[in-house]
Amino acid sequence: MNQTTNTPKKQLVLENPEETGSPQAQINFLTQHINELSLHMTQNKRDYASQRGLLKLVARRRHLLSYLKARNPRQYQEVLQALDLRK
Repeated sequence: MNQTTNTPKKQLVLENPEETGSPQAQINFLTQHINELSLHMTQNKRDYASQRGLLKLVARRRHLLSYLKARNPRQYQEVLQALDLRK
């Protein structure tokens, strides 16, 4: 549960829950962190340091998604659906 909004976090079901190096796991962790920072930015509009960090995280996730799309399109689609990233 997300403590600030009381909504369950969307999480990707990984084959090995302790796996942290795969692109799917990294995209999952980045998405959670991006969602938390987005909430922070709605409350603190002038926090430019956090805004820069948020943009860097979004760029890193975008690069990981393009890598995954090139290497394994099936898993790319699964990640998009599980995390509800694109419509």
